[in-house]
Amino acid sequence: MLAHLSLKHFAVVSAAELSFGPGLTVISGETGAGKSLLVDALGLICGLRADSGVVRHGADRAELVADFVLDDVPSARDWLRENELDEDESCQVRRVIRADGGSKAWVNGRPVTLSQLGELTAQLVEIHGQHEHQALLSRPSQLALLDAFGRTETERGAVGTATAHWSALLRERDELSAQGDVSDRIAWLEHQHAELDRETLEPEAIAKLQGDHRRQAHAAGLIAACESAFARLGGDEGPSLSRSLQQVRGELQRVAEHESRLDEVDAMLDNAAIQVDEALALLDRVRSDLDLDPAAFETIERQLGRLHELARKHRVPPEQLAAQRDAIAEELDTLRGAGERLSGLDAEIAVAHAAWRQAADALGLARREAGVRLAASTTALIAELGMGGGRFDIAFEPIEADRPDPQGGERVEFLVAANPGQPARALRKVASGGELSRISLAIEVAALGLDAVPTMVFDEVDSGIGGAVAEIVGQKLRALGASRQVLCVTHLPQVAAQGHAHYRVSKAASEGVTQSAVQSLNAKQREEELARMLGGVELTREARAAAKRLLADVG
Repeated sequence: MLAHLSLKHFAVVSAAELSFGPGLTVISGETGAGKSLLVDALGLICGLRADSGVVRHGADRAELVADFVLDDVPSARDWLRENELDEDESCQVRRVIRADGGSKAWVNGRPVTLSQLGELTAQLVEIHGQHEHQALLSRPSQLALLDAFGRTETERGAVGTATAHWSALLRERDELSAQGDVSDRIAWLEHQHAELDRETLEPEAIAKLQGDHRRQAHAAGLIAACESAFARLGGDEGPSLSRSLQQVRGELQRVAEHESRLDEVDAMLDNAAIQVDEALALLDRVRSDLDLDPAAFETIERQLGRLHELARKHRVPPEQLAAQRDAIAEELDTLRGAGERLSGLDAEIAVAHAAWRQAADALGLARREAGVRLAASTTALIAELGMGGGRFDIAFEPIEADRPDPQGGERVEFLVAANPGQPARALRKVASGGELSRISLAIEVAALGLDAVPTMVFDEVDSGIGGAVAEIVGQKLRALGASRQVLCVTHLPQVAAQGHAHYRVSKAASEGVTQSAVQSLNAKQREEELARMLGGVELTREARAAAKRLLADVG
């Protein structure tokens, strides 16, 4: 919902601040006062192209700021999050147009492109009355409105599921077909797999082989070091270290009764003697395992050489050769079954196509039934809105189903005949702005505001009508305001009286420069404004009485 709109140096408006609530807000003013400028400002907020003509004379730039509350627009919150523009549950859109014609836009303080601005605000505001603003002129929007009116969520979900399944099968077939004749690749992979399969490639086995290689490569040095250490520790080359430790312990034990801390030293030496004995035993085992074996060393080197050659060939470390072997085996299994899978896919695709067709037909039937109801309701409302003899219809255009389409098997076009005897034409080709606004109002009221956009703006929806029809237009706008926020620029008191809130735009000359001002009206001021709209410049007693009656009738 639009909560606040700020204008600065925009056309003839020096500065204006407007706050909006739910329901119907009407905007009135004398001809030429600039009341449609508010709609123009919202159009620019929504991403329309701007030129320097919108900048107030003498200013270097115009600035427009709109604040939206997103409580009821989850799609807009998702869009902001996906584009990293989210900021709590609110959204501020700012647009600056410079006097040289350039412009910039920001969302929640971060710069955005006009394309991004249009994507976001299309989910927030729908402007009726000007062709370039009108969301209902878009055929996708028309289809979305019809689906919302017909409550086709279940049928559309079935079509979406069928589309995804059919699409996945088509992609798989395309990928398999693109491979062409795979016999050469199978032969090549089989050769590679055989090479790898001849070796023991598990990482643990490779690590053991590398350890064996290091031991064989340094066997002589290892043997010499072990023998020297054993001789020195065991006493072959002088006193035994274990015997020396025992002698030291004996000497200390004789005097330990005079110093208690020597008991701790004795315990340490005892542990040291045990460790030395265990070290000697392990040294003996290591030495026994070591042997100079040139033949074994040569065998290990050949094995490592083959592994390193395979690693270079496959461009992986030796430790990843087992994973490479398994990947080749998996690809071989896939390729060997590709032909059989390809022939089976055709049958699966035919079944998926039939399932999509069945779901699309069910969706099409639901849409046509909804279309009959929406057309009848809208046609009746068009007559009420002063276009007697006019009619509304919905055309369904089947599409080719050679590829899956998540939107179903048809497209729709809203058709309108504004006068009796005229052929129905596409809504987007209706020429009169007033007619287009009233037809759009009729569609929205008939659909009970079921489209997702929370704020609807009607510009001069009452153009060319008056009397009882004007009152009906106002009532329909107020009814629409029960489910959507509605803003309406009007020149008719019967419409203005239906508003939940009322703004008046006035103009005045100051130092030779025309300026427009926007004022929120209280109850008394509304009465005065309606009297002006009823009676002209001179506010008579009769005009004021009529204005009171209009407001009293609304309640």
